[in-house]
Amino acid sequence: MALRTSIKNIMLKKFFNGIIAFFATCTVSAQEEPLKVLFIGNSYTHMNNMPKMFDKIAKDAGMNVLVEKCAQSSATFKIHAEERPEVYEAINKRKWDYIILQGFSRELAFEQSQLDSTIVPYADKLTKAIYENNECTNVMFYMTWGYKHGYGHREETDSYDKMTDKIKDGYTYISNYYNLPVVPVGLVWRDVRRSNEDINLYAPDLAHPSKKGSYLVACTFFKAIFGEEVMDHGRIIRKKFAKEISNSADRILSDTREKYKLDRYFIDLNTESIEDERGNISYKLTYRMQQNEAKSIAVWLNGDIKIEGPQGMYEFSKPGIQNLRFDVTNSCGQITSHVRRIELHGVVPKRREEE
Repeated sequence: MALRTSIKNIMLKKFFNGIIAFFATCTVSAQEEPLKVLFIGNSYTHMNNMPKMFDKIAKDAGMNVLVEKCAQSSATFKIHAEERPEVYEAINKRKWDYIILQGFSRELAFEQSQLDSTIVPYADKLTKAIYENNECTNVMFYMTWGYKHGYGHREETDSYDKMTDKIKDGYTYISNYYNLPVVPVGLVWRDVRRSNEDINLYAPDLAHPSKKGSYLVACTFFKAIFGEEVMDHGRIIRKKFAKEISNSADRILSDTREKYKLDRYFIDLNTESIEDERGNISYKLTYRMQQNEAKSIAVWLNGDIKIEGPQGMYEFSKPGIQNLRFDVTNSCGQITSHVRRIELHGVVPKRREEE
């Protein structure tokens, strides 16, 4: 329990759920350092080079990222923690902003008492190593999906839905145990399966991801970390399928962001036009930013107007595009800048009634 408590005390969350008026650009550090992301997993991670897909989606959206993987087929949490020295080499290679942990496809589909002995001791070792390397690394768990026809060797998992539910329950338990986010890839997978049978997410073995399945994984992680729209839907798989997958990810993350602890960091922007009694129009911007353990937040409007604090408002006299930069100093003393571009739309003043 001491380790669990210490992990909770040093975690820094940088997740957000942006409501963006127009377009969101790159999230980078003030020193133009890339956002560094490491995927630790097995074939569900490395098939079709999913981390490369994530890298491509992020860079197409203007994000400055450095993405790497450390994956071995069939690896469990125990294998990651005790039989793969390269995992610790990868963890210590950089001061990672995000590290994603993924276990074997069936090992989370058990009861909590079994997870306490088969998952927790090894997740303890991995998270301890991660935070010793960089206490501000964001750790996320990667919820996987059920086999196309389930895993028939156990009654509890002998159908796709039953297996998916057991995996969901397992990752939810681990998420709550460590107070860490989980990215609900498996729930997006189910949403796509139900909404469009033409999108084949499975490889021929009916368990591993096809190229479309790996795109779903990459797209879901992109949206979970950045909260952004995918900028080009036709660069990896067919545009039609990519768009449908992206829409499913939006639906599931919107519904589960709080449950799976993906709402600890967000930027909420709202705009409205205001007409006074003389018919003059102004354009009101309000923002609210949440950043766990942030020491300070400064917002720059068009580079010269500064507002301090986690929430505020400003009125512009004219419509048009406005540039915002959120400078956040975190508990580690690091400054990260998050840039947004919004469009204030012009409106036609109301006609005043003739006297």
